[in-house]
Amino acid sequence: MSPVALIVLAGVVAFSVTTALGFALIPWLHRLKFGQTILSIGPAWHKKKQGTPTMGGVLFVAGIFAAVIVALVTDALTGGDILAGDYPVPLEMRTKVISGILMALAFGMIGFADDYIKVVKKRNLGLTIRQKTALQILVICAYLWSLYRSMNQKPYMYIPLVGNVEMGIFFWIFGLVVLYATVNAVNFTDGVDGLCGSVTLTAAVAFLVIAAMQKLFGVSLIAAALAGGCAGFLVWNRHPAKVFMGDTGSMFLGGMVVALAYAVGCPLILLPVGIVYVAEGLSDAIQIVYFKLTHGKRIFKMAPIHHHFELSGWSEKKIVSVFTVVNMIGCAVGIFLMKA
Repeated sequence: MSPVALIVLAGVVAFSVTTALGFALIPWLHRLKFGQTILSIGPAWHKKKQGTPTMGGVLFVAGIFAAVIVALVTDALTGGDILAGDYPVPLEMRTKVISGILMALAFGMIGFADDYIKVVKKRNLGLTIRQKTALQILVICAYLWSLYRSMNQKPYMYIPLVGNVEMGIFFWIFGLVVLYATVNAVNFTDGVDGLCGSVTLTAAVAFLVIAAMQKLFGVSLIAAALAGGCAGFLVWNRHPAKVFMGDTGSMFLGGMVVALAYAVGCPLILLPVGIVYVAEGLSDAIQIVYFKLTHGKRIFKMAPIHHHFELSGWSEKKIVSVFTVVNMIGCAVGIFLMKA
């Protein structure tokens, strides 16, 4: 089966499974009373969302996994090896893809634990910051170790307009910072109906194109599954949302996005391709630092930055539309840089 057909198959299966599961899972979450608790520190009008089912990220997690399995089994039955393709070091590419998916799943499980504590145990803040950080670092180290071994213990990174650069010890330092920051920035982006899913959809399409330009069709397949899963979830999560993805979904998406960046050999490309994630994460960090330095003053009306625009009078639909277009522009820049 041709790589293009497999990529399309992955996207279609992910979209179909994610959308279809919503018909069964959302009523089930309602019956279990797995509703979102809206904290008082958020915009006052978010209170009307109280009780909307959360942990809906399992919809696209299941959809994406189903898509990847169907596509890879189809590939194997037709005598293909899309994961390795023409890559000069097949083991390295297979490791990047498989360990990346497993990393995303592990982050999703951390998010699930956080959601479970919030919803079932009725502890609004879920896992403590220390617990969540410790678990995330364990997952990050395991993922980086798998990449390190697959690269013959000589890690490198592609830098646009420069080429491949050996990283040495900075592979670990850089990886810890980028992985931790990205996963949590994607988590911050999930604060308005449809925002995280829409932004991640654009990033997934960008990685699909970048991987295809490099003839890494296995990576394009994973990106297509991610795009299809996000599109299917938006059927249920667009404003007014019938379900929220919760940390289960946002942390899984963060893992998938950063795994795709590493799979194409250029985690730096997250800066333009995930420009909205960068803005969300930086706005939160800047707000916290400025608040502490000035003993109570704020730069933004509320952080992350999408809440600032909410409190400035923007509707949720406008925020999603504008932020998605901004990220699309960033994606176009990223594609151009990887082609140059």
